[in-house]
Amino acid sequence: MPIISDARTALRLAERLLKSRRSRRELARRLPSVPEPAPGSVEIAVYFADGPVNMYQVRQWYAPLAELAATHPVAIIARSPGTMLALLDESPVPVVYARQVVDLERFVDEQAPKIVFYVNQNARNFQMMRYGRMWHVFVNHGESDKMYMTTNQFKAYDYALIAGDAARERLSDALWDYDLDTRTIAIGRPQADHFAGAAPYPADGRTVVLYAPTWEGDRAAAAYGSIASHGTTIAERVLASPAHRLVYRPHPRSGVSDPAYKAAHERIVAGIASANAADPSAHHVYDDGPGLGWQLAGADVAITDISAMIYDRLAVGKPLIVTRPVSPEADVDERGYLGDANWLTATDAHDVVARVDAAVSDAAELAKLRHWVERYFGDTTPGAATRRLHDAVERLLARWHEVAAARDED
Repeated sequence: MPIISDARTALRLAERLLKSRRSRRELARRLPSVPEPAPGSVEIAVYFADGPVNMYQVRQWYAPLAELAATHPVAIIARSPGTMLALLDESPVPVVYARQVVDLERFVDEQAPKIVFYVNQNARNFQMMRYGRMWHVFVNHGESDKMYMTTNQFKAYDYALIAGDAARERLSDALWDYDLDTRTIAIGRPQADHFAGAAPYPADGRTVVLYAPTWEGDRAAAAYGSIASHGTTIAERVLASPAHRLVYRPHPRSGVSDPAYKAAHERIVAGIASANAADPSAHHVYDDGPGLGWQLAGADVAITDISAMIYDRLAVGKPLIVTRPVSPEADVDERGYLGDANWLTATDAHDVVARVDAAVSDAAELAKLRHWVERYFGDTTPGAATRRLHDAVERLLARWHEVAAARDED
């Protein structure tokens, strides 16, 4: 068994190496024709050191960044060749390739950005954070009650843009000697102002069920993924119902570290294809696209794991069911919304259709959702979060000018 495992690991490493080489060759071909921002023109940089598998973390910021760039020039810094290629095709703002530290140094010297945003906690963030005369601001890639949201790494940044009151209380409980009033700014969820896109199915009266599980996690405490424990049963039951439609949107990393988890994911995808072949009017959907909007806004009921998808769905204010992790070691913080969630255990997954139908018309559940939306995001009136993001940027820029002027006087 260890020999087989070692062989699989070696094969994966070889595949990654070949893919990386292809990406580098393609990028070398394309880079000479990519225009570079004029020196001193980038006011806000978004630093992203991850590879393509984590592109979802920066993709969700595309629309807010594009709007912000209308008043304050924005550029994304990419460190991976595969990521850079994807950004060249997708990004609505300029992209700068900085594979090596010397490239970062050149960018800082030429552009001198005033604000740098970080969407995750990649260890290579520290290669950018070594530079002063700019604010390093953690903006994250979602709001949730995962332990990730209370990491002591928040202290490494000058500021953090958080969602709302729940985030403040979460950080207050977890972090020692952290000045929340000075270093955090609540902005809600600006991405929700840009939820868009047309649903790829007709409005035919079927109850639309969004199943949006997370990946299997890289340790027992973060084992929130439900594809192997709940997912195949959820999919089988919903696909078998002529009154329901399944929209399956798994986390992009699903199955990257657990072959059994990957196999369960593949069974669901195959089940969707088979159900659509048997009944073309069903229009079940396997969604692995980059855009997020219609999935959350259009579904009658969403089933998610403990992840940021819960909180994106909360902002929509429509029925939500949360899968209960099967791992007893999974860190589940029930002090917030999860203490009031509509839980689905693995043993109850066979009854998912009845649970979905009940959630659609449960007035008490909807009232609870409205309460938690306010607590997590504040005002969710369209445009309110975007205004708060822009106000936060103006506040940070004003503070930058204030500090820079004081330093120049010394």
